[in-house]
Amino acid sequence: MKEVYLFLTNGFEEIEALGTIDILRRGGVDVKSVSIVDGKQVNGSHGIPVIADMMFNEVDFAKAEMLVIPGGTPKFNDHEGLKKAVLAFAQKGEKVAAICAAPMVLGGLGLLKGKKATAYPGFEQYLDGAEFIKTPVVVDGNITTGRGPGFTMDFALKLLEILRGKAKSDEVAGQLLLK
Repeated sequence: MKEVYLFLTNGFEEIEALGTIDILRRGGVDVKSVSIVDGKQVNGSHGIPVIADMMFNEVDFAKAEMLVIPGGTPKFNDHEGLKKAVLAFAQKGEKVAAICAAPMVLGGLGLLKGKKATAYPGFEQYLDGAEFIKTPVVVDGNITTGRGPGFTMDFALKLLEILRGKAKSDEVAGQLLLK
């Protein structure tokens, strides 16, 4: 069975990570949170400790359906293993998503060249080669980017639509009283 891996590092934006996991799981997606720090406990940007489902070295990228990087910190850009995995995955045409500050990782890897993308205000400069679009969510090919924490629901529901279809995304949105 395919899995979605959502990565966590200290300083991650809690609403972007946990809101996305919540919505995807409500839609029947097997999501695993993955720590890229030294232990399974990862502290969010607002001091909320989260216990990840697994460690980075336990990820089987052959089982991955999508890789997701929440924002909150540029620290994701410091993890060479994550960057190498995301680059290889995306270059095979597989689905990658990032929100807030995290699209900087994709930009730094050259994955946004010639694509449309969005990011948190001030991070547009890191979207190397992308056409910046000031909307909540941008999908261009296999890359999905989100603008920031206030658009987490839009971002997560778009990911659910990509993974399980519009009907499932609309169903979950309805359960959340968003439709």
